[in-house]
Amino acid sequence: MGRLAQTEGLSEVQRQIIDAVREFVDREIIPNAQQLEHDDVYPQKIVDSMCEMGLFGLTIPEEYGGLGESLLTYALAVEEISRGWMSISGIINTHFIVAYMLLQHGTEEQKRRYLPRMAAGELRGAFSMSEPDCGSDVSAIKTRAVRASAGDRDGYVIDGQKMWLTNGGTATLVAVLVKTDEGAESVYRNMTTFLVEKKQGYGAVEPGLTIPGKIEKMGYKGVDTTELIFTGYRTSAEQILGGTPGRGFYQMMDGVEVGRVNVAARGCGVALRAFELGVRYAQQRASFGKPIAQHQAVQFRLAEMATKVEAAHQMMIMAARKKDSGQRNDLEAGMAKYLAAEYCREVVEDSFRIHGGYGFSKEYEIERLYREAPMLLIGEGTSDIQKMIIGRRILEDYRVQ
Repeated sequence: MGRLAQTEGLSEVQRQIIDAVREFVDREIIPNAQQLEHDDVYPQKIVDSMCEMGLFGLTIPEEYGGLGESLLTYALAVEEISRGWMSISGIINTHFIVAYMLLQHGTEEQKRRYLPRMAAGELRGAFSMSEPDCGSDVSAIKTRAVRASAGDRDGYVIDGQKMWLTNGGTATLVAVLVKTDEGAESVYRNMTTFLVEKKQGYGAVEPGLTIPGKIEKMGYKGVDTTELIFTGYRTSAEQILGGTPGRGFYQMMDGVEVGRVNVAARGCGVALRAFELGVRYAQQRASFGKPIAQHQAVQFRLAEMATKVEAAHQMMIMAARKKDSGQRNDLEAGMAKYLAAEYCREVVEDSFRIHGGYGFSKEYEIERLYREAPMLLIGEGTSDIQKMIIGRRILEDYRVQ
């Protein structure tokens, strides 16, 4: 293990968890990721092993059957998992966000109903904001929940189409953001998060709820990405997160905040793996009578890659620690996500260049990383959206009186 991406101040328990995840990644994920990714196969065996390790309950408190670990511990675990195969981190990320939203905003009854099964991996979480006509502009969503007939005061009917749902086919509990008419002047106070339980699979999974099938992607394979179509889907007020309508936007944004730390951790993991592959190949491949690592041009490239890996890692752990301290971290999470995603793309491309023609071959791992890295530039808010968030927060903090 090299000097890069080290984290100071971890407890013995945190070190043991991260060491166990790293060993699992090296033993179970890296040797199998290439074939599974090229075949676009859901990694069921790997997921089952993660359930046994308790990773699906890593941040869920012990009283609900989890390990009760921090966002930092989770982010470091995601970094390691993404070093092996980024799609695996996607399988647990949406699950983690839903568990976090339940813990922070759910009623006690909702927590006790869902969290123990989520901690055991029996119930898989996913969350849904995006729609075919909107991504980062959450205010433009069209999916709507209206109250049912007068004789069913607590009933709701949902109609609409959601998009880019990670784990849409395999998840069994989906936190879905919809519009409701709460009589508020702000569109953001007329949004509600519903907890939608469903069966795994595709097609008509529940009355009024259809998962058409997997969306084919250039990368990020293995994990299923789907649409979610509501046509007269009936639910009850008991399935409103927190029990009170009109709070959905703020609940989702809280979840996205921790999700952006997760995406930053993914970028750190993919970049670290790209660096590992590049620095190894540079010492094995020879040209002009010596290993290419001895050529100054390649050394400069490796130096830049290593610096970016280290900078992104330190920014990511700072954002995680700030959230763990109970402070607002939208600025730090946005910075970490922006920096890690952009640096990941650059480090992967530099490693690709070091590999030369072989980097274009599917036999080499860097080819897969080259297709995976772009997703980080758009997931959980594009880089441009992150810069908008960062800019607004900076102007708040440095406002001229």
